[in-house]
Amino acid sequence: MRARLGLSLLAILVLTAAAGCGDDGAGGSGSASLTAVATTTQVGDFVRQVGGERVEVQQILEPNADPHDYEPRPSDVAALEQAAAVFRSGGDLEEWLDELIDSAGGEAKPIALIDSVRTIGGEGEVDPHWWQDPGNAESAVNAIRDALAQADPGGRDTYRRNAAAYVLRLRRLDRDVAGCIERVPPRQRKLVTTHDALGYYAERYGLEVVGALIPSLSSQAQPSSKDTADLVGQIERLGVRAIFPESSLNPKLERAVARETGAEVGDALWADTLGPKGSSGATYLDSIQANTDAIVRGLTGGEANCRV
Repeated sequence: MRARLGLSLLAILVLTAAAGCGDDGAGGSGSASLTAVATTTQVGDFVRQVGGERVEVQQILEPNADPHDYEPRPSDVAALEQAAAVFRSGGDLEEWLDELIDSAGGEAKPIALIDSVRTIGGEGEVDPHWWQDPGNAESAVNAIRDALAQADPGGRDTYRRNAAAYVLRLRRLDRDVAGCIERVPPRQRKLVTTHDALGYYAERYGLEVVGALIPSLSSQAQPSSKDTADLVGQIERLGVRAIFPESSLNPKLERAVARETGAEVGDALWADTLGPKGSSGATYLDSIQANTDAIVRGLTGGEANCRV
């Protein structure tokens, strides 16, 4: 995990924030009633869906940026200073955020969406990748709805309507994904990914997580040679058909393990981040759909898919 920002760098960020180029991560119209900061791409998408044109969303992380290893910019300080609401994913995902908020000195108290969802993980180590379960996404959307309504009471009805409409889409996605996974024979529903980012998805849809190339909830951890050897043995013993890389990370290790085990390298999954406009993971709904298609094709050797 990357070291936190030193105080000297934070001081530089604060001093230069006023001149920094504010990052309008998702944008909004000039008629927006309030400005909200969202840390990650998933959180930004949820806030945009609920806020609509009433909310200008300043999104800190850009598409394909790894939230585990982000380096804050002066524009982030400026955005936090001006925000009426701040939404973070929560858990250990954004360890860089707390000192950044202290330096910005804004009045908005960050809302950690992980506090509104069902979590999994061992004692003292909660899995921060909660959004991989669309049921959790629904809970987060409702939390965003309530927070925006509190910050902007005049928009309460708008936020309720927008959230309700988006929740219907989330529920339809959930049903579609469950139906797609049924196309994979039960004995083939074995998942190997880059790091431990799909635990919620696997639990919701009945997949077995065999392991990960980086056996950690952080993509910045380093696997040992024993970790890799143990995973190779598991893949061979269980007959895992595909190994899935991640969109924001180099797939070099996945390719090496695939060569050794005979497994295929599947399409890259949208794990910690969404993708840019025009990509298969440009929105949260797109990312879950694309991941499901990649997983179904990979685990069936291309005999089934989940394209829409």
